Amino acid sequence: MRGSYGKFYREAIIGYFKLQFSKALAMILGLIILFAITLGGAALTYLIEDDEPLLWRFAAGCVIGSAIFGFSGFLLGFAMAITPGAAALALLLTLVPLLLVLDQGRRKAVDRDRVLARGKLQGATGVKFLRFLYYAVSLGLLVLFFDRAIIINDQGIFTGGSNNLGDLPFHLGAIYAFTEGASFPPDNPNFAGVKFTYPFLADLTTAMFMKLGVGAREAMLVQNVGWAFSLLVVLERLVLKLVNDRLAAKLAPVLLFLSGGLGFVVFFGDYLGQTKGLFELLWNLPKDYTISDQFRWGNSLTTLFLTQRSLLLGMPIALIAVGLLWHAFSKPDRDEVVKEPTGSYLAFLPYFVTGLIAGMLPLIHVHSLAVVFVVGVFVLGMRRKRLPEYVSFALGTAIVAIPLLAWTMNGSATRTSEFIGFHFGWDKRDDYFLWFWLKNTGLVFPLLAAGVYLVWNCSRSVSKDTGPKKNLTKAEREAEAAAVKASPSLLLFYIPFAVLFVVSNVFKFAPWEWDNIKILIYWHLMSLPLVATAIAWLWRRSAGWKAVAAATVLVLTMSGGLDVWRTVSKQINYRVFEPDAVTVATRIRASTRPDAVVLNAPTYNSAVVLSGRSSFMRYSGHLGSHGIDYKRREEDLKAIYRGGPQAEELLREHGITHVLISPEERNTLSPNEQFFSRFPVIAESGQYRVYKVAE
Repeated sequence: MRGSYGKFYREAIIGYFKLQFSKALAMILGLIILFAITLGGAALTYLIEDDEPLLWRFAAGCVIGSAIFGFSGFLLGFAMAITPGAAALALLLTLVPLLLVLDQGRRKAVDRDRVLARGKLQGATGVKFLRFLYYAVSLGLLVLFFDRAIIINDQGIFTGGSNNLGDLPFHLGAIYAFTEGASFPPDNPNFAGVKFTYPFLADLTTAMFMKLGVGAREAMLVQNVGWAFSLLVVLERLVLKLVNDRLAAKLAPVLLFLSGGLGFVVFFGDYLGQTKGLFELLWNLPKDYTISDQFRWGNSLTTLFLTQRSLLLGMPIALIAVGLLWHAFSKPDRDEVVKEPTGSYLAFLPYFVTGLIAGMLPLIHVHSLAVVFVVGVFVLGMRRKRLPEYVSFALGTAIVAIPLLAWTMNGSATRTSEFIGFHFGWDKRDDYFLWFWLKNTGLVFPLLAAGVYLVWNCSRSVSKDTGPKKNLTKAEREAEAAAVKASPSLLLFYIPFAVLFVVSNVFKFAPWEWDNIKILIYWHLMSLPLVATAIAWLWRRSAGWKAVAAATVLVLTMSGGLDVWRTVSKQINYRVFEPDAVTVATRIRASTRPDAVVLNAPTYNSAVVLSGRSSFMRYSGHLGSHGIDYKRREEDLKAIYRGGPQAEELLREHGITHVLISPEERNTLSPNEQFFSRFPVIAESGQYRVYKVAE
């Protein structure tokens, strides 16, 4: 008996270490693939920007390479489906831009960037240490945060994100539809028989990682962290270009990732209303403080970037395009410049190449493409002398985007009429408009107004050449000088983003009005340079004003910081799939054809999600938010579960091949199990049973 126990424990320990070793190998493989993709994308940046640091090139290369990798897989998928061979070939195509480095001029540019990067790391100074600490802490926070996106153990599949309970299974359903589906592109896994038109490139890249041997959790983790860190670096560099202030540039990503409103006031109310100590409460936060019935803006990490992977990949790509549009917008007019090279087509190549990259946004994040389009139209109207640059960018975008949009819209079940309608105040509900935005964004609007005033007033002072002001301390003169650095063109460039804010508060651009945040987040993003400029101006004045600046940052980030902390500290563990659901999904995959259509309860976390098979109908919330009319199908689904002759007819009419009966169906639909008992059971685990009702 003792020997059998010893053997059991030895096998358990060996099995545990084997599992951990395989996970570590999968993570390393995922990092290697992401690094290769990043190299290809980084090489392409030498066609876009001449004087960006190596860190920016790697950040931009990560998202550009991911887009090219996914887009290559999309094109190859029509001929080869998503196979290991197709994923490997897509990876090779992503590396093709490395051939650009063979050019002697670009090789010198690479050497220059490498030398500059090495110089920034060599020599111990306080500034260099703080710069390193900024990126190291940011990267560590992102790793800890996105590590909670999906957790897999012997108790099932969990998520540590409070708003990820429905979005995680949606993305997993898309990923497994690519890895296990019968055709490419697959039918909508949530609504069998119709075209899958959701911008799926982010999930497609994950499926391709899996085909190369990386696990789903590991692939999502390395991608999410890579894209989020890329967003941080790209945003920082863009803000530096806009306001020419390093402190403001460092502040902007912090204000984005820890965004939130006045929910911290509720937190202190919770603290005063109970008996726990402050630190005990911080380790046991009862709720989110940026999104609830009272607050609707949310925190960008917890409500957007963790849940909407398409936005996480699409936003840095959109910012790269916005940065290049700013480059053209902020340059002096040609008649004011001596010897500007205009005769060579190479002068417009960066705009054309960036347009090609932005053209992939219909498959990545359509709202980001819409924002880039609006900004392009506005800057063209305000800087017509830059027409060749804008035309080059628009031509590159159109070459890729128009065919993709046409393909997406052709045969789609999405009703476009559901996406536009009058709706005042975004998601303010019964709140007064001004109060709603004040409590949801905190000090953003006052600081935005201050930033606009500083840029406008200081730029006017410089244009009048009034000279240095008297009776100012050295710190105050430095603060004035820093404010002057922001170009007055920034205020003009901000106009389209302000218009997006206004329009998004008058109309809804999605069936669910809250989804307007996919546009509003860009208004917030481009407000941050002005907000951060105002804070930096305060910081540079005097010791008292430094305290005000620090308090301002605290107010802007406390609510978001609480929500991010709640996720990072592992206080949230929502089970999305129980072990029996995982087991039966594996058995469905092994016992059914890839084109099988499964009937299940219209819930977001059906076991069918993990099987890679299409559901007759899944979660109505997802379908409705995508503009799909599901009402008749929902009635037919209920009728089938009731059983009887009508059920048999509906099964044949809709081509349903299998029916799942699990606790969810029993709790919500009261299925006629006697009716289904005459069909063979092809997969079973615990209270999960799958019946084969047709070939």
